[in-house]
Parts: sequence; C-alpha cells; structure tokens
Amino acid sequence: MSDQHSFETLAIHAGNTADPLTGAVVPPIYQVSTYKQDGVGGLRGGYEYSRSANPTRTALEENLAALEGGRRGLAFASGLAAEDCLLRALLTPGDHVVIPNDAYGGTFRLFAKVASRWGVEFSVADTSDVSAVRAALTPRTKAIWVETPSNPLLGITDIAAVAGVARQAGVRLVVDNTFASPYLQQPLSLGADVVVHSTTKYMGGHSDVVGGALVVSDPELAEELTYHQNAMGAVAGPFDAWLVLRGIKTLAVRMDRHDENATKVADLLTRHPKVTQVLYPGLPDHPGHEIAAKQMKAFGGMVSFRVAGGEEAAVEVCNRAKLFTLGESLGGVESLLEHPGRMTHASAAGSPLEVPADLVRLSVGIENADDLLADLTQAIG
Repeated sequence: MSDQHSFETLAIHAGNTADPLTGAVVPPIYQVSTYKQDGVGGLRGGYEYSRSANPTRTALEENLAALEGGRRGLAFASGLAAEDCLLRALLTPGDHVVIPNDAYGGTFRLFAKVASRWGVEFSVADTSDVSAVRAALTPRTKAIWVETPSNPLLGITDIAAVAGVARQAGVRLVVDNTFASPYLQQPLSLGADVVVHSTTKYMGGHSDVVGGALVVSDPELAEELTYHQNAMGAVAGPFDAWLVLRGIKTLAVRMDRHDENATKVADLLTRHPKVTQVLYPGLPDHPGHEIAAKQMKAFGGMVSFRVAGGEEAAVEVCNRAKLFTLGESLGGVESLLEHPGRMTHASAAGSPLEVPADLVRLSVGIENADDLLADLTQAIG
C-alpha cells in the first residue's frame, strides 16, 4: 500500500491484505501462541512465537506506521505499556526527561512512582512555552515529552518549534498524539522522533478494547524498540489488535463527527452563565488556537470546562448527566464525562500537575448534537 494514498484509504487498506488462503478481505484473528517450523529455524513468514510477532498484530502495526507516516509501528497491551517500553529503550539510570505540566495522570505516575525508582529523573515544564522547555533541559536530558492537545487541560504545544529545541540539544522528542489521532495530526512530519498512542481511545473508537502504540521513523530506534517490545512482552493480543484495526477503518468519519459535535458543545458552554472557562483549542480565544489550526486538521472531540461553585458543583454536574456517561477513558462513539481531579488525574494531586478541582472533562461522542446539548444544559443547571 503506497503512502501516497489518502488517509481514509490508508486507514482501510494499509496492513489489510486479503488472506492468501481464502481471500478473506479482513485479516484473520490468529489466536495462536506458536507456529510450525519447516525444520529447525525454518520459519514461515518469520513467525515463531506470538510474543515476538503475530500476523494480526503485524497487520495493525503496518497500518499504524502508514497512518503516522512512520517506518515502524509497534502495538502494545495498553498505552502505558507502550510508554514503559519506550522509557526503558531510551533511558538508563541517571537520565533526565522534560515532561508537560499538564500531562495525563497515568504518564505522570509512571515517571514519578515507577521510573524514578529506576533512577530516571524528570522536570516539569509548560511545553506550550518553548523557552520554558529549553530552560528545563539539563546535560543529562535524553527526551522531551509532549502531549498536544493535552489531557485534561487541552493545552497546545508547537511540535515543530519544540522539535527544533530537541534537535539543537541532541535529545528525542516524544509526542503523545492520543487526543488528536493521526487523522488530525501527524507529529513525525513536524519533527517528532516518537509518537505515542493509547489505541484504547480514538483509534479503537468503541470502548471495547485496551491497547497502545509507538510509531517511529528512525530505523535504529525502531530496532531498539522492537527488541524491547519482545524482551518485555507487553504486546497486543491478536483479538485486541483486530479490534483496533477494525476501529481504525472508520477513524476519519468518526473524527469528523467528534469535531463537529465538540464545536457545538464548546459554543454552548461559552454562553452558559454557570461556566467560568471553556478549554477547547477550536475557540478563537484559546491561547493555542493559532498553533492548533496550523498543525491540526481540526480541533478534535475533547472539551474541558470549569464551573462556578467549585469542586462540589463540578461533581454534581457529573452526577446529573444522563446521556453523557460518567466514566474514565475517552474517544469512543458514546459521550463520556468525568471529574479529572477525583478520577483520571487523582495521581497528580499535590504535584505541579494537579488539575483544578472545578474542572469537568468531556469526551464528545457522535450522537445527535442536539441531544448532547440538552443533556449538558440540564446537568449544569
């Protein structure tokens, strides 16, 4: 499959070759642990054991690489499994990483509670401020970690500008592209070295699978990550890989609807008297609006907002919602809402990444927009 095809075509066809035995147009689920060898070392297609490689996972990994414009895609059991593999491949004890001041709580926990015990240090910086990123670098820095849009404050980082800082310093730039998906943003083309995904979210798209991914262009880094993926073993199972591959086929049309609905939701929230702030990069007054418009195809389906009345009022909004389901995760066809301070970002409490207590995060689904607006109106009161 040529990388010159459109995104929509690649999403459906890349990695999805017809089964050579039956002609099935959907790759089979190779629910198998091991493979018959034609003599010692005589592997068929390079497959010997499904931790090392599995044909269903291969199809997904080829698809991921094509969508992000990378050389190699790797599929994992979760987004955090992908992040852990990346940290172990890139870093050794004593190394340092710059992370965002509004990173996902699970990413912060991985650095603060796991990697730090292994001797990896980190500094927190506002990655939307290029000078702050540069100031956070040390002689031991090996990577700059970016989320854009960020979770849950929807901050925007200029990927190309930070990539320039990383190149000048001789460090890797890692971009978590989960909120945007490769349909809306392709960080490798902007200078990133590694793209991270929780494929649980928009890639899978149906709240029925947990997975993660890394995509890279550098062949040496690809080999290093592939080695660690096999050595550590937190790989995507064949059925999970198949579910993500199926979800990706409709990614483009789903993201168009997510963005359309989120724009309407953000507009409603900006006019609501009980909403004190709306965080959505599609709004012209968002501080990262111009950069987002430059590096993203559209602004995505995530919206956060702050409510008058503080933490208890925010919790009550979550409790009163009916069509918006109260739950963690995001990116599914159904709309979700949550209280980050008590849910997804509880691990960041008391840290520089602590989120406002009056914040509500929305994952705007693809339902009828009028129904979503009505539900939010009654939930806010």
